[in-house]
Amino acid sequence: MNFVDLHDLSNHLPPRSRLLGLDLGEKTIGLAISDSALSLASPLETIARKKFTRDAEALKAICHEREVGGLVFGLPVHMDGSEGTRARSTRQFARNLPEIAGLDLPTAFWDERLSTAAVERVLVDEADMTRAKRGKVVDKMAAAYILQGALDALRNSPAGGGTSS
Repeated sequence: MNFVDLHDLSNHLPPRSRLLGLDLGEKTIGLAISDSALSLASPLETIARKKFTRDAEALKAICHEREVGGLVFGLPVHMDGSEGTRARSTRQFARNLPEIAGLDLPTAFWDERLSTAAVERVLVDEADMTRAKRGKVVDKMAAAYILQGALDALRNSPAGGGTSS
């Protein structure tokens, strides 16, 4: 796996490729996809987690189908910025992905503190969704929230700015 600093990620992407945002949960993986201009994140889908090999193969298929050139994993750090068990698990998942699925894409991590809480607040307050309906969309919405934060940071970084062409 080619781990890169988020602010340098766009320099490692093929022209006009997309980023896939991942929000790894214990039971699901929320996915979001960027546009090829690296400016807008859209919720994509939620994968029910099974075994790592099956999850990795599903991600590989999505990456090929959607012309993904890089990955952004939401990194669940504690409020004080330290990394715990979930952050280590996310890093391990990202390290194992190329070995199992053959996905050797540039990969960055984005601090996902409070992303799910923010998305749930929007779904409750603004969309007035029931808990059952929220459960079906919250993971992919959280992935979009994470990816959009990373895209905004890329656009505003001195090294970033997206890809050209």
